[in-house]
Amino acid sequence: MSQSFAVISDIHSNSMALEAVLQDISRRGIKVIVNLGDSLFGPIDPLGTAKLLMSNPNIVHVMGNCDQLLQQENIDSPSYRFVKNLIGPEIEHWIGTFKRTWTFEDLLFCHGTPYSNERYLLEEVDEAGVRYKTPDQLIAELQEIPQNYIFCGHSHVFQMIYLPDGKTIVNSGSVGLPAYYEETPYPHAMESRSPYASYVIAHKAADNHWRIEHIMLPYDWDKASTIARQNRREDYAYPIQTGRALLP
Repeated sequence: MSQSFAVISDIHSNSMALEAVLQDISRRGIKVIVNLGDSLFGPIDPLGTAKLLMSNPNIVHVMGNCDQLLQQENIDSPSYRFVKNLIGPEIEHWIGTFKRTWTFEDLLFCHGTPYSNERYLLEEVDEAGVRYKTPDQLIAELQEIPQNYIFCGHSHVFQMIYLPDGKTIVNSGSVGLPAYYEETPYPHAMESRSPYASYVIAHKAADNHWRIEHIMLPYDWDKASTIARQNRREDYAYPIQTGRALLP
């Protein structure tokens, strides 16, 4: 098994951003990619995104909450309807093979948290908005996790936090949707404040410590934004172009 990983997450059907990321990963000679989920759910190019991912045998796929939604029969969501009407049995079967979590040595990969793909690991949301959990909260939440490196996505905001107990939490950010506004559990915005495609490289050095590198890549976000806008999804078009959420 390779001692270098590329970690991608939250593509949300943005095949243009994904293509730029995959080309950069290939240029760096990294063979193994871990995809933390939410790949096709979005109004840009779900079929092109699926083709890029399915054609690469070196990608480990983790189930995101939006991937899980696509396995259901009927959801009141414009993204669900757009994607579900395009994908067929082959893609649906492929989604069904995604892992709940994946581990390698001292690394754990999940979409949201190790326990749920619908919850944020680093952040919590209440009536006041979004705030980062305290170190004590995170230590308590992860006390049953033996791995010292936890890679997550879901919030779309790239971050790395080192805890006093020695654990490191890495959010790889979003490949294709750098911000969004969400009504549940309370109205809140998640924003990277940059339109760049984000992913992470983890490399095991000679001293057996993992080196973590956040990569921010330019790509044609104006084109991706235009496609979203043509599909009447300004809630995707504006974040893709600006890195900021479209607020109501």
